[in-house]
Amino acid sequence: MIRIIIGAMALLALPGCIARTALDVVTLPVRAASKTVDVLTTSQSEADEKRGRAIRKHEECLGREKRRAEREQRTPDPERCREAGR
Repeated sequence: MIRIIIGAMALLALPGCIARTALDVVTLPVRAASKTVDVLTTSQSEADEKRGRAIRKHEECLGREKRRAEREQRTPDPERCREAGR
């Protein structure tokens, strides 16, 4: 008797598992494609952040060059610092 009840419960639960698995299999390529596109593309805010970091790095280099030039009593040479973004 208990085997029949357990078997009936398993049969009722089985279609839900199959439907869920089928849904996962169908949506997997869409999820993979969207993840790939997200990884390969750069949003505008990401590009802005990257440009901002490059500009700050360039300005820090110019500041270091200015301090070195003052210590060495020479004119600062901005050519010693790479241009931001290059």
